[in-house]
Amino acid sequence: MLPPPETILLTLRLAGSVPARAGRELHAQRVAAQETARGAATEADAQAAHRRAEKVFFAGFDALLDARTVGPDYLAREKVAETVAGELLMLEEQGLRVPCFVVLPNHLHAVLQLPAGAGLSLYKAVELLHQRTAAQARRLLRGQLPPEADFWQTGFHELPILDTAELNRVQAYLLAHPQRLRLPEQFHSWPYLPE
Repeated sequence: MLPPPETILLTLRLAGSVPARAGRELHAQRVAAQETARGAATEADAQAAHRRAEKVFFAGFDALLDARTVGPDYLAREKVAETVAGELLMLEEQGLRVPCFVVLPNHLHAVLQLPAGAGLSLYKAVELLHQRTAAQARRLLRGQLPPEADFWQTGFHELPILDTAELNRVQAYLLAHPQRLRLPEQFHSWPYLPE
């Protein structure tokens, strides 16, 4: 069975969580790979090359986040992580499905599914998630987060999930993420990994 028409792997990261130079280099590699993809012989080849470029970018981007060489780790704080997890689950009340997510110290990954015929915009839902979690985290971090500082990095990264096999791979990747990073036990046992 195929996932709903709009199924994505969403990544939100805390502001300042990727070294600027490394982020620029990764983005430049992505742009170069996308340019190369446009020169493919057929449209199908171009789409496949573009998809590969996006997956390579995601892997590099996730590795930079997982290294945690710069930036805050506010999501390691239980109250902040609970707030973010709660808001993710609230998306289900708006009509989205959230079959899997993981909250990590400086970023989160979530699989979001917008069922066919839903009267909701996936991107509007993500924008509201971004705004609501930032506002709530700002309250929780009062005095620790400078007033002019952003909580989340502007924007988000998405990777469309095209079929059930890919959905299964993504979910397995997310559920194993805390163990793979050798994070403390709280990251393995938190209720932020729906089963």
